[in-house]
Amino acid sequence: MNLDEFHYELPESLIAAFPSGERTASRLLVVRRATGEIIHSVFAELGNFLAAGDLLVLNDTKVFPARLLGVKDSGGKVEVLLIERFPDDGRSLWIAMVDAAKKPQVGSTLRFGAAMTAEVIGDLGRGRYGLEFHHDGDFDEQLEALGEPPLPPYVRRTRDSASLDRERYQTVYAAKRGAIAAPTAGFHFTPELLAGLGAQGIDHTLLTLHVGPGTFQPVRVTEIEDHRMEGERYSLGAASADKINRTKQAGHRVVAVGSTSTRTLEWVALQKGAVTADDGIARLYMHPGDKFRVLDALITNFHLPGSTPLILVAAFAGLDLVKRAYQEAIERQYRFYSYGDAMLVL
Repeated sequence: MNLDEFHYELPESLIAAFPSGERTASRLLVVRRATGEIIHSVFAELGNFLAAGDLLVLNDTKVFPARLLGVKDSGGKVEVLLIERFPDDGRSLWIAMVDAAKKPQVGSTLRFGAAMTAEVIGDLGRGRYGLEFHHDGDFDEQLEALGEPPLPPYVRRTRDSASLDRERYQTVYAAKRGAIAAPTAGFHFTPELLAGLGAQGIDHTLLTLHVGPGTFQPVRVTEIEDHRMEGERYSLGAASADKINRTKQAGHRVVAVGSTSTRTLEWVALQKGAVTADDGIARLYMHPGDKFRVLDALITNFHLPGSTPLILVAAFAGLDLVKRAYQEAIERQYRFYSYGDAMLVL
């Protein structure tokens, strides 16, 4: 399929720059695959479209303040996005994306305030570098003080807004630190909503996929099948795998919350032949024509044109239906992207 088929025109005014006042106040567009019906609701009414026995699968990864602003030896500004830490207890070694007017030289120093510097120890290509940080005290404490939430580029901010994003660019059930971007479909849940769903017999379980650059890597090929996904670390525990299997065996629906939960479930099922406890690196890229082995329903936000999450949604719901749903969402002025509204695909 040609990438052009996954593009659409979005008025800039519909890009959500800030989260909704209340998480559950987000709008909810419901799409029924069997009939093509489109229903307009609000996220607080999610339980009206699910049934007792359904199981929500949530990604409990936690975003850390991975964005650092500093200066090079030359005095030029530099922006660093931390991607992954090397497992070395004695040193603070990271792979990071570095953005500067001129690429930093290996052996040079990046400075972040008075208490932390980073030596550039390797050029890994594609804007990625190996960095060794030198800092006063605990690295994570310094990062909490100096770092910022790694917001997508279309969410423009002044530094005064960072406190809002530290709370809202995170799900309420985030627990395992390691993501550089949030699993945004989960933004709409609150403890009260989850408790209310539980009272209706709609349970939930957790898995972890640490969202990395791969989720948002642009598709740069003309034929979408030629795209390759970067790996992201995941973990699916035995208790969650058991809940998912029992749900399927009882004839109820597994409802993935977000593309990251979807890719984790489908990757494990593809690699292992069944849903089972597992951890590793997922590289699944789903596009129309692919088989879904686990998923029965999907909760997702509205995604960027030509992006891999949008292609995944089209693979699950069908491209024509997704195009019609997106056009109706635009006409009714839904809010798009990370801080935007939600869609439930049944």
